[in-house]
Amino acid sequence: MKAVIMQPTYLPWIGYFDLMDQSDIFVFLDDVQFSKQSWQQKNKIKTPQGQLLLTIPIVRRHPQKIYDVEINNSQPWQSVHLRSIRYNYSKAKYFDRYIKDLEKFYFKKVTKLTEFTVPIILWIKDILGIECQFINASELDVKGSKVELLIDICHKIRADEYLSPARAKEYINTNNLFAKENIKLKYHQYNHPEYSQLWGEFVPYLSVIDLLFNQGDKSLSIIRKGAKNKIIAK
Repeated sequence: MKAVIMQPTYLPWIGYFDLMDQSDIFVFLDDVQFSKQSWQQKNKIKTPQGQLLLTIPIVRRHPQKIYDVEINNSQPWQSVHLRSIRYNYSKAKYFDRYIKDLEKFYFKKVTKLTEFTVPIILWIKDILGIECQFINASELDVKGSKVELLIDICHKIRADEYLSPARAKEYINTNNLFAKENIKLKYHQYNHPEYSQLWGEFVPYLSVIDLLFNQGDKSLSIIRKGAKNKIIAK
């Protein structure tokens, strides 16, 4: 059983879905400290002028877990985000195929950040055709932090293999308990593939909706092109 453990983010980039595609069970790490520097509430789209950052406004409290974060709905962020998406992607080949279903999420009244971000992630997963199990870490009654937390999650879901983002290697190596706990550790190194976009030269690391609107049914096969040499065994 191969596990991937990731924080829920807003309209994630394509590497997030490649990790999901490689997993048997995908855990939304929703019970750790919220960080305003992360991608939990924001992501980028492409415009004729360059990249545009879409940010969901939240109610600032400290400390707070990700699953506790409330959206600041006093601001008209839904209409602003939808207008930006429509304006910049309406000419994309597959825009009409997906926009009506996507905009339904923005019409719903939700109070918690994960109540908005996770359903969109699952919707995109279904469009791409990715098949894996999902669970929230907050449902598992797990303990510890950093490596200990990852180990506890793996034990709770009976995973014997953990696929980690490559950027986590430094902090994992400070207390690498995976071999001791009989869990095979591998790192995910993603080589971002290029594809045809609107608005000039290719720009990587955008939200996955850029890929969907431009490439439609070919999206998952394009995501998988980043698979070359992406698994580095520890």
